[in-house]
Amino acid sequence: MPITSSAHKALRVSARKRVFNDRRKNALKTAIKKIEKLVKSDQKIEAKKLLPVAYQAIDKAVKKGIIKSNNGARKKSRLARLTK
Repeated sequence: MPITSSAHKALRVSARKRVFNDRRKNALKTAIKKIEKLVKSDQKIEAKKLLPVAYQAIDKAVKKGIIKSNNGARKKSRLARLTK
């Protein structure tokens, strides 16, 4: 447990941020999984419709620092190639 008051506050802040980061990461993963599931079931048209939603989730995760920019670019590229 933290001893100083600043360390205690840092613990509270990091716990609060973890909730937001986990929520954003889950949104990212579910968007990608939905597209991959649609592609596996040969519904590429529906998968292409969900592509902007996945791009938005990836871009927000990159902007907030949850994933790195090259990781986001790679995910977007693979999704685009998958839905072709």
